[in-house]
Amino acid sequence: MKFLKYILFFTVLFTSCKTTKNMIDANAIAKNISARKVAKKHVAANFDKKTVDAKLKVNFDNGKTSQGLTVNLKIKKDEVIWLKGSKFLTVFKAEITPTTVRYYSTVFKNSFEGDFSMIEKLLGVAINFEQLQNLFLGQSLLNVKEIDQEVEIVNNRYILSPEKQAELFDIFFTINPAHFKLDEQNIVNTEKNLRLDVNYPSYNLIQNTVFPSAVSIMAKNPKSVTKIDLVYKSVVFDTEVFMSFNMPNSLKKLSF
Repeated sequence: MKFLKYILFFTVLFTSCKTTKNMIDANAIAKNISARKVAKKHVAANFDKKTVDAKLKVNFDNGKTSQGLTVNLKIKKDEVIWLKGSKFLTVFKAEITPTTVRYYSTVFKNSFEGDFSMIEKLLGVAINFEQLQNLFLGQSLLNVKEIDQEVEIVNNRYILSPEKQAELFDIFFTINPAHFKLDEQNIVNTEKNLRLDVNYPSYNLIQNTVFPSAVSIMAKNPKSVTKIDLVYKSVVFDTEVFMSFNMPNSLKKLSF
């Protein structure tokens, strides 16, 4: 009986290790499969933890302002995204829910409370809470299973795009066959010279979860180019996350 228990134990252990190891297959080859299957595999790889508690190094450059910050990012999935940017002292705090964006900076002496217009101004495209959350997690900004997709293989990666593109923007999702998370996603309006490029140069395996190690964002419009580079320095999931946010009253209110 003891012998049988040991056999079962090592079988489970071996299977578990094998599954973990194969979550990122560096030698994976993009096979000829349907767009529907690629979309299904991408959605199946979606982040399924309840919370994120991360520390990031963030570099921001819009041509006028260049700033490097340490940022604490906390997410209660589908509920709250909380950010605190620091450089020796707290530079800003932001609290984002599905309906409201709240931000303040005692350094720049300004604040904002309202809809997503502040973030849309920053990124140059309309965006909602779920899409912003997906951006941090390496997931597509749109649900690729809800719209019929086309697929092609370029440089051993799947390029998904809607069979019928939206009127204002063309959208492309580049999916890595090693884990079916995104390598990049692009939203382009050629007529108005607008584009948003989000790149995920690499992923780490953290608590058996494939998670981005970095995110590079470039938002371009006819007047400016904004670059935001995020590098995850530490990440933990499913812990208690505390998100203090007390907006001072004496700050200049921004409007967009």
